[in-house]
Amino acid sequence: MQFYINKDIFLKGLTKVQGIIEKKHTIPILANVLIEAKDDYINITATDLEVGLKSKYKSNILTEGKVTVSAKKLFEIIKELPNEQIQFTSKNNYWVEITCEKSIFNLVGLSPDEFPKFPEISQKSSQIETNILREMIDKTIFSVSNDETKFNLTGIFIKYEANEENKNIIFVSTDGHRLSMIKRNIPSDLDDIFLNGFILPKKGINEIRKIIEDTPNIINIGVSDNNFSINTDTTKLIMRMVDGDFPDYKRVIPEKTENSAIINRDLFLHSLRRISVLSSEKSKGVKIDLYNDTLTLYSSNPDIGDAKEEIDVIYNGSKISIGFNAKYIIDILQCIEKENIIFYLKDNISPGLIQPENDDNYLAVVMPMRL
Repeated sequence: MQFYINKDIFLKGLTKVQGIIEKKHTIPILANVLIEAKDDYINITATDLEVGLKSKYKSNILTEGKVTVSAKKLFEIIKELPNEQIQFTSKNNYWVEITCEKSIFNLVGLSPDEFPKFPEISQKSSQIETNILREMIDKTIFSVSNDETKFNLTGIFIKYEANEENKNIIFVSTDGHRLSMIKRNIPSDLDDIFLNGFILPKKGINEIRKIIEDTPNIINIGVSDNNFSINTDTTKLIMRMVDGDFPDYKRVIPEKTENSAIINRDLFLHSLRRISVLSSEKSKGVKIDLYNDTLTLYSSNPDIGDAKEEIDVIYNGSKISIGFNAKYIIDILQCIEKENIIFYLKDNISPGLIQPENDDNYLAVVMPMRL
């Protein structure tokens, strides 16, 4: 196999797969990227057996073929080469030679026959606007659990609900301490499997987020067996759904109460950032007092000091004093674009509910903490 390719194009392709390559691989071939040269294009494929990515790039093919080589080492070499054409040649013993101007690198490869087969999914494809998908990911990804023992919380739950008036796609995530849910109306019907809902892994969701950055307007999504796929003209991403049942999130969402404060998002966000500087490093706990159109924030750390700050809000409910992890609320506020948020608090021990003003289709729930 031999081809010539522009350095920028090759680097873009190798950059795209770095997030998929398994760092702690037990199977050596999974640390490699599969490169196939055929019909004026090279295909670059990577997988960790849970998430797989395949993209094609224009190149000058002299001899067709395929080989696998270390994704990390190849990326590091290409990144440092001059911005010129690169010659890539594979030899009979799976070594590859990379030449660019006066630089020559030889890398040990592995047989492409050992590389896992990339699934070919035959499915009914649906379409979704990339700006909707981007927003839904950004407003739920932060509350996905990182605890691998709670495997059914390590992804985003996706569900489709349709009636005579609306066709809604719903994203929900929770780590047990907070929950995010967003609902958006879409013009097209989705496959029936979306009606029951399924969980996509965080790693795969992050890869979707990268792909839609380069994809204008519309993207194709599909489901087949236990796999979910995203397709563009040049890239296919496939991921295995997370096994397990997602908790009944509707039971976690508290009812709206009369104790609701309308708060300027920007003021609240920056105040929390300042106050949390003197909170406990581990718990990031801050105390919130709400009374008579005033929100007061307190933080205290015996080893550092304490802080207090007041914000003018619109609130005429009963007096409430409650503790929260400041980081959890900051994460929520950072992904809201509206000028004001509404903070619903039932009492001193119940979860708080945060929504953007005039948007009932996005909400976040935060569990209180003792301070």
